Amino acid sequence: MGLERLKKVRASFAADLAAAGSDPDAVETLRVAYAGRKSGLLQDLTAALRELPNEAKRDYGQALNELKKFVEDGLKQAKERAAASAGSSSVGQIDVTLPGRALPRGAEHPVHLVRRRIEEIFLRMGYDVESGPEIEDDWHNFEALNIPPDHPARDDQDTFYVGSNLLRTHTSPVQARVMERTQPPIRIVVPGRVYRRDSDLRHSPMFHQLEGLVVDEGITVGNLKATLETFLHALFSDDVQVRLRPGYFPFTEPSAEVDISCIFCDMKGCGVCSGSGWIEILGSGMVDPRVFEAVGIDPERYTGFAFGLGLDRVAMLQYGIPDLRQLFAGDQRLTRQFE
Repeated sequence: MGLERLKKVRASFAADLAAAGSDPDAVETLRVAYAGRKSGLLQDLTAALRELPNEAKRDYGQALNELKKFVEDGLKQAKERAAASAGSSSVGQIDVTLPGRALPRGAEHPVHLVRRRIEEIFLRMGYDVESGPEIEDDWHNFEALNIPPDHPARDDQDTFYVGSNLLRTHTSPVQARVMERTQPPIRIVVPGRVYRRDSDLRHSPMFHQLEGLVVDEGITVGNLKATLETFLHALFSDDVQVRLRPGYFPFTEPSAEVDISCIFCDMKGCGVCSGSGWIEILGSGMVDPRVFEAVGIDPERYTGFAFGLGLDRVAMLQYGIPDLRQLFAGDQRLTRQFE
């Protein structure tokens, strides 16, 4: 009697399975009816095993296991057919003629905008754009640039050291590398990232510089002043006044700090220029002859000038950004303004 019931259940399941087809709801109903944990028919058949005489349990148990496997395999195949059918039907509902979803667009960072603008100015003036490694050796970063061994910039409190090398503290090492491999005339600008142990409202451990170098016969301070005036007028406006003040840098002599008239108050005095009417914008000077000697250029024949400015500072001035840290925060509310 027990084996006959198992045969009838097998035949009934096969018929119900065929009727369910690939309908996921019908397949789920079939699973609950036959293999449900609480009220499934297989649970009832398993419970009936305990009521059979011992001599009948072996054959019944074997047939019951075969039925369970038959039901499990059938349900598995039905679920796969239902899933495949659902996937194909959903694909069919997509209108491939519709335009794709618009993704949010990025925007150029203000520092990159300033860098590109300055590069374009100097390219029009006949300069080349050079680059170099950010992990430098002591020779190119300090010694070749006439920075003495006891200079404070060499201390751990100012410079990030990486083993026997260091993260460059300025872009001037690229100037040294170019002069080592190239004989004058040289006319280059060098933009890039630099690193120093400094962090506050106006300083960052990583920031951006751009330096320029000109080396040729007969280069004078007059050439330096004319070049800087031409550049600063093109960057800001023709109305900007430019002045040079005596300064000191180890790799230039004489050296000069360069100021521009305040672009915010027209020299009347404001918070940006600290009431002076002037904004310090860059450092410059004539290349020290000892730098030429270190890189193999004859200082008796050639002279030159160099200058450098902070790209981050220029971006803050041009776009009215009050806090340097905003340039490195990754806040899209800032960069989206430059779309």
